[in-house]
Amino acid sequence: MTTTTPETDSYYLAHQKVYAREVTGRFARLRTAAVWILLGLFYLVPFLQWNGRQAVLFDLPARKFYIFGLVLWPQDFVFLTWLLVIAALALFFFTAVGGRVWCGFACPQTVWTEAFVAMERWTEGTRAAQMKLDAAPWSANKILRKSAKQALWIGFALWTGFTFVGYFTPITHLAHELVTFSLGSWETFWILFYGFATYGNAGFLREQVCKYMCPYARFQSAMFDKDTLIITYDEGRGEPRGGRKRGVEPEAVGLGACIDCTLCVQVCPTGIDIRQGLQYECIACAACVDACDSVMDKMNYPRGLIRYDTQHALEHKKTHVLRPRVVVYGALLSLLVVGFFVALGLRQPIGVDVLRDRNALYRILDDGQLENVYTVKILNKSEQTRRFQVSVNDPERLSIDPAAPSFLVESGSVYPAAIRVRRDAYEPLGPETIRFTITAEDDPRLTASAETRLLAPAR
Repeated sequence: MTTTTPETDSYYLAHQKVYAREVTGRFARLRTAAVWILLGLFYLVPFLQWNGRQAVLFDLPARKFYIFGLVLWPQDFVFLTWLLVIAALALFFFTAVGGRVWCGFACPQTVWTEAFVAMERWTEGTRAAQMKLDAAPWSANKILRKSAKQALWIGFALWTGFTFVGYFTPITHLAHELVTFSLGSWETFWILFYGFATYGNAGFLREQVCKYMCPYARFQSAMFDKDTLIITYDEGRGEPRGGRKRGVEPEAVGLGACIDCTLCVQVCPTGIDIRQGLQYECIACAACVDACDSVMDKMNYPRGLIRYDTQHALEHKKTHVLRPRVVVYGALLSLLVVGFFVALGLRQPIGVDVLRDRNALYRILDDGQLENVYTVKILNKSEQTRRFQVSVNDPERLSIDPAAPSFLVESGSVYPAAIRVRRDAYEPLGPETIRFTITAEDDPRLTASAETRLLAPAR
């Protein structure tokens, strides 16, 4: 008969909540500053105004992206692709140099989790108080504290969803719909969806997102080498561990600098022990560095038992900051960034697209002229209303109707101008390529052209 033990009943360990202890220090201050700056930008930018409209607005129904004085259209999709490539390469570059600094200080999961953890501390107290509260039976005090935390979490999550939708629907209009209870179904859905996602990821999943859901933790090792900055424990200096009185030199008691206080474990948001070496769960937040430095200060030992360092430095070898992968990543990133801004600066604020009338191939008029009908779509991407003149190449042989077309196009709009092109029906025979050109009357340097086909009888 086979018996089972608790260890063989399941292949999976039950999730245990990580109670991260609050820590102070230079990296904690840097992380707090990053939270305030990044969340401040996220929540305040939608309220900024620019020339009578929202400064940053991704107007999907109108297919226009407003970024301060810049208006991007579907034809400018290449710039979005360009930015995504820059972001990916920047991640590779900074990972090769500084490890997972993005995860520890700027990742949205880290930033929002820090905010939710702060609200949890406001309502439930310190790490010890939270553990005691969770272990205690339900009481009026426990219900009050838990309810206050949930109220703050839910309110903050819904405000996050509202702000996110405010990047796609003018936020003042969205706020008016909210207070008048006239929100559309899709707006309501996305506010609740992103609010729920924020609440779930930052409130409950927390470190599980970093450990099990984020793909970056899985492939980061491909970008690491022995010269990459990582959070390291100096095993040669710290071992063997052991407690001792304050001020006692490690050599005097035959121990290393580590007093085995476990503060580095208690402050870790993912619940790992950095003394066991580099682990994929480590998000390089440096909370353990601050905790260990504070202990070293109290013991009158030098700081740096746990620190940002490289594997080569730990092995007493020289660290090479400039190495092939860093140089290649840096050069490509620099070229892409410079090229992006140059291309953006040379981008014409106007555009033209020509569509030929497909209801009729061509018409032969009573006077022997051939006529093709086109819709010339004039795109004004600039921030001011402009008047444009339309012309066609070879005006001595090709005539257009109206004879001197001029069209007023409002800022950020497309004007469909109907243009008829005429020429002799049989000279030359067959179709040919023609080119339409639009020119801004207030600035003749602003021109755009588009080619199309003019159909004619072959014989």
